[in-house]
Amino acid sequence: MTTRHMRDIKLWSPRLEWQERSDGSILIWREDPLGAYPDKITERFAHWAETAPDRIWMAERDEHDGWRKLSYGEAMARIRSIAQAFLDLGLSVEHPLIILSDNSIAHALVALAAQHVGIPSAAIAPAYATVSNDFEKLRDIVGQITPGLVFADDAAPFHAAIKTAFPPEVPVACLRNPPSERPVHLLSDFDRVEPGPAVDAAHAAVGSDTVAKFLFTSGTTGSPKAVIQTQRMLCSNQEMIADCYAFLRDDPPIVVDWAPWNHTASGNKVFNMVIYHGGTFYIDKGRPTPAGMRETIANLREISPTWYFNVPAGYEMLVHAMREDEALRDTFFRDLKMLMYAGAGMAQHTWDALEDLSRQASGEPVHIGTGLGSTETAPFSLYCTDPQDRPGNIGIPAQGITLKLVPIEEKYELRLKGPNVTPGYWRSPQLTAAAFDDEGFYMIGDAVKFAVDRDPRHGFFFDGRTAENFKLRTGTWVSVGKLRAQLVDQFGGLIRDAVITGADRDELGALVVPFLPALRSLVGEGGGLSDAEILAHRKVRAALAEKLAAHARLASGSATRVMRIMLLKDPPRFERGEITDKGSINQRAMLSHRADLVTVLHEGGEEVIRVEKEMAL
Repeated sequence: MTTRHMRDIKLWSPRLEWQERSDGSILIWREDPLGAYPDKITERFAHWAETAPDRIWMAERDEHDGWRKLSYGEAMARIRSIAQAFLDLGLSVEHPLIILSDNSIAHALVALAAQHVGIPSAAIAPAYATVSNDFEKLRDIVGQITPGLVFADDAAPFHAAIKTAFPPEVPVACLRNPPSERPVHLLSDFDRVEPGPAVDAAHAAVGSDTVAKFLFTSGTTGSPKAVIQTQRMLCSNQEMIADCYAFLRDDPPIVVDWAPWNHTASGNKVFNMVIYHGGTFYIDKGRPTPAGMRETIANLREISPTWYFNVPAGYEMLVHAMREDEALRDTFFRDLKMLMYAGAGMAQHTWDALEDLSRQASGEPVHIGTGLGSTETAPFSLYCTDPQDRPGNIGIPAQGITLKLVPIEEKYELRLKGPNVTPGYWRSPQLTAAAFDDEGFYMIGDAVKFAVDRDPRHGFFFDGRTAENFKLRTGTWVSVGKLRAQLVDQFGGLIRDAVITGADRDELGALVVPFLPALRSLVGEGGGLSDAEILAHRKVRAALAEKLAAHARLASGSATRVMRIMLLKDPPRFERGEITDKGSINQRAMLSHRADLVTVLHEGGEEVIRVEKEMAL
């Protein structure tokens, strides 16, 4: 790896061991063992409530655009009261709490109150209860975990979903706008409940194997799966993170975060990281979209995070904003120690811009890193802290984790074992058995390659989802994840993502998600044009054709050369499983639902942008 001078922060000092086995598989683990961790994450919350009761734990925007704040001490009192109310309602692991709301202080309180006394919760993507017409996936979720209570901040947007998907005897808790024709409780009533000895007894009974929550996979190939999240998973994972981000032990994090808590990335990692270290979580109601980023940028003008996460599309828009607003740039980088990206591959120009802007703000580049994990791994499993000159290295295993690399189709399939790995899927022994190999390694479904040949100390690069990869008609394998990241990078910010096509065909194509702000800037006076007119504009098509030809010339062969693209007019849709609410595209779902577009793309049409073979060589 390149030796580079970065902002000086305390990070891990790992010692790696590995073994190559006779069957061709490779085991990789950390010689330095995982440190001690608590039996339950709420032990850490109780610690900060006692030692720093006035410290702000969480803040959200109020109706006057100020910050509504809640301290650790105030929150602990409310958690105990709500926990007593949940016990009184008879909630249990067999009849847990379902949360339909977006991120909010109330959402956080009810989730922690349930955990405090051993009651699991399940935060569900609100779109399952608002975007869908038949609520089929929500009904599947309700059937899987048989909830005893459903919570929503404002119940009004969910009235139809609650009526359709939940049995009439399941009560609703909310802040406002309760539905009719079923039992209802206001959260303000729960706050007035006096906690009794039952709360302390139930809390004492919570242990490492207690189910803390259920997180649901996206359900792109059927019903969403309920992934069990135990207290051991959450707590061991936080100790792994604390070893990696060692600066957090001395400097409690300040986080400004938008990512939804129904996903493991923020709902487990970021949410619990703040609690583990007694930090402060500012809830960002923005999203990595042109409209949503306005709120994110407004928040970052006020709050200087010490650790920050976004998806590459969000960073791209943040870079544009910081180039035009030095005050935003300086506030953002003032206290920042680390940037993390995930959800998609980051383009080189975005990486370079972030380093350049951090130098302008503070005199030296900030650490930028990524890793790899999943809902089933809580999620932190691999991370890269060594300075890099380009994005993509997902790093090495955390303490307590063993990697198993299995050679498949000239790749290494990654498998994982550790205390952060789920025991399985709720009430689904067949799915559980299928997820683990005969040595108990979780089969995450990702392929990786060594950054430096057969030397794991230098980390790994993601080499695609094994289920996404396909063969061309020639029999050549296509590594979809790697190619998708390269294509987005080489288009220099004009596209946000791509769906790679060409299975059993002669050449590759791509359905691409346009980045409309960048395309409008190409047109110049494009403010009065519709999105469709922008996509069809000759300047846009010419620029995309030029980028496609340049990509094709750089390709090493047919399996890395996209020869035709088509812009998606209809963006990926959540209710069809084509995209998560974190912004990650599902290749398989897109190919299934857009099969007609794939046909048009490969059989020709006016909207197809194609590069001739002689121009690609």
